[in-house]
Amino acid sequence: MKLTIKYFASIRETIGLAQELVDIDAPHVSISALRDRLIACSPHAAEALDTSRPVRVAVNHEMVANTFVVRQDSEIAFFPPVTGG
Repeated sequence: MKLTIKYFASIRETIGLAQELVDIDAPHVSISALRDRLIACSPHAAEALDTSRPVRVAVNHEMVANTFVVRQDSEIAFFPPVTGG
């Protein structure tokens, strides 16, 4: 399964990538499992996507929970919570 992974704000800065294509040998994967796989890829990803950090996730431009199941050709975006006024 091919996925487009996008990183924003401080996550992008820590990982050093804005976007990457990931190929996972599975027909589907939950956001939580995908995050674990990405964390295992590098120390920078482990720091940026650490499960103790608040990270928001969108799949195909819609906010989702960690239990959401991703399918082929999805676009997944990881970003820190947004604040402002």
